[in-house]
Amino acid sequence: MRDGISIAKQGIPAVALITETFWAQGDFMSRSLGMPDLPRLQLPHPVAGSGTAAMADLARRITPSILSALTIQLPIENDAS
Repeated sequence: MRDGISIAKQGIPAVALITETFWAQGDFMSRSLGMPDLPRLQLPHPVAGSGTAAMADLARRITPSILSALTIQLPIENDAS
């Protein structure tokens, strides 16, 4: 979440990929860091170690959603610092 928020605050389209186990933490992080509307997609947990074929299948399935989420425009905060 933190990386996605950092990127989005620079005006670069971003989407966070969060596994279902960490979804609630993603809610907390996005709100506490001031970007509750950052696009994100929920992935099955665990993703790591699922094997090349499973990763390729997941990538094929979520790519359209990632591309769609990247088109959402978020307000950019101006940092006074």
